[in-house]
Amino acid sequence: MVPELSVVIPMYNEEEVLPLLVERLRPLLDGMGTTYEVVAVDDGSKDLTAALLQRYHREWTQLRVVRLRANAGHQAAISAGLVSALGDYVVTIDADLQDPPEIIPQMLAAAKDDGVDVVYGVRSDRSTDTWFKRASAQAFYKLIGLMSQTSAHADAGDYRLMSRATVDAINSLPEHNRVLRFIVPALNFPSDTVEYKREERAAGDSKYPLLKMIKLSLDSLTGFSTAPLRLATFAGFGGAVLAVLLVLYTLISRSQGHTVAGWTSTVAIVAGVGAVQLVCVGILGEYIGRMYGHMQGRPTYFIAYDSMTTDTGTHGPTDTPLPAQPSEANIVTTPEETDLPEAAGVPNGPEGLDGLDGTSPGPAADGAPVADARPESSQLRG
Repeated sequence: MVPELSVVIPMYNEEEVLPLLVERLRPLLDGMGTTYEVVAVDDGSKDLTAALLQRYHREWTQLRVVRLRANAGHQAAISAGLVSALGDYVVTIDADLQDPPEIIPQMLAAAKDDGVDVVYGVRSDRSTDTWFKRASAQAFYKLIGLMSQTSAHADAGDYRLMSRATVDAINSLPEHNRVLRFIVPALNFPSDTVEYKREERAAGDSKYPLLKMIKLSLDSLTGFSTAPLRLATFAGFGGAVLAVLLVLYTLISRSQGHTVAGWTSTVAIVAGVGAVQLVCVGILGEYIGRMYGHMQGRPTYFIAYDSMTTDTGTHGPTDTPLPAQPSEANIVTTPEETDLPEAAGVPNGPEGLDGLDGTSPGPAADGAPVADARPESSQLRG
């Protein structure tokens, strides 16, 4: 049975906030009076996120656990969730509870009543964010708007509801290193907005430090605009004009008997031209790197485990079931790994880390490869 609503949640080391998320999300979805599934995408977490998800999956049948073989990044994890989701409408939301799940019913109602394909969650109050983050976000979105034909709301992140047509359109794109907060507006499907107040992170640490934000910005800029290439061209023309003017100035000065002062000006000119050249080479390198990655056709993520196919036993021809009960001798734990959060209710020891329902989310015993228990269409995705 195809659910009406799918909620996709990318997760990476979210063991602290996961119990709080389930406590708020489950009663909300149960009270909506609609069929639903929650697709939790474990992006190669190194803490007890996988064990907690397995526990909640046993108690909460609508929770579907999709685990990636290795950490692929936030946007790749969302893409994996979109490929796996089955619902007529799909909501993407982060696990940190900064974006309140309580507005999901309002987003679904807006999509149905207004007949739109996308409903963006827009942050009307971002006082919990730092001044630097708010200012840099505003400046970046304005820059993207000026340098490309893609418009995205500066206060809309990855919290959105999409129709099945929108999700299918996104899944059909061959693009690597996709930034969904710009790809979805670029589709130009009918859309609406729902405003909300952005909260503090409920628990845990942010998974988007400054370096990852810079990488996301570069992917966004080079993925949606050729303006940097044109900037390199304009800089080259500007350098050529400046060089011609300098030659004319030198010839006039020589004809009038003037001498060119010292080496300082020479060094400054050479340094300036060299800087322009390096910037242009760097910009070209960004685009060549994207072309190289696209030509390789290497998937951005690999799905290692999907609780839906494991529960139903519908494995593909190349799938092998996960091991029933790995021996304790092959399970290595540390004191930190066996201390689960008390609120999670997961027993300590090897049985607490084993995948419940007779499965294990971790590596198989004796070094055997982990099974690819997933739909055939979601084994490898770009």
